[in-house]
Amino acid sequence: MGLQDKVMEQMKVAMKGKDKVALESLRAIKSALLLAQTEAGSGDGLSETEEVKLVQKLVKQRKDSAAIFLDQGRSDLAEPELAQVAVIEQFLPAQLDDAEIEKAVVAAIATTGAEGMKDMGKVMGVVSKQLAGQADGKTISTIVKSKLA
Repeated sequence: MGLQDKVMEQMKVAMKGKDKVALESLRAIKSALLLAQTEAGSGDGLSETEEVKLVQKLVKQRKDSAAIFLDQGRSDLAEPELAQVAVIEQFLPAQLDDAEIEKAVVAAIATTGAEGMKDMGKVMGVVSKQLAGQADGKTISTIVKSKLA
């Protein structure tokens, strides 16, 4: 079952349960999927990797918005954003913890022969491909910086 099918099933459940936050979140995913599919050159649909990237982008947007709202002391606006994050994250693969990301970074440093911050791009490329969808780029970047420093 593809992501779009899963979203449609969850939308039905949210409608029956009158869950406005879930429904709004699911509609955002559906909208983003439809936009991505109708873009020029998308061909016969989105791959699973592209779907994961799209969902990650939606989560990141909402987390960033919530952070801005919290910085401005507007927790009333941040709470719905964070509630949507919880709903949208259901469609992402299981996220790795920092220890597992660190193991992957150490292995990538060993295989690329990275010696300092000048090699950060090489390491980031390898680790980002390897952990696609399983770890946030910001977390990977922070760990790579700490290991190469």
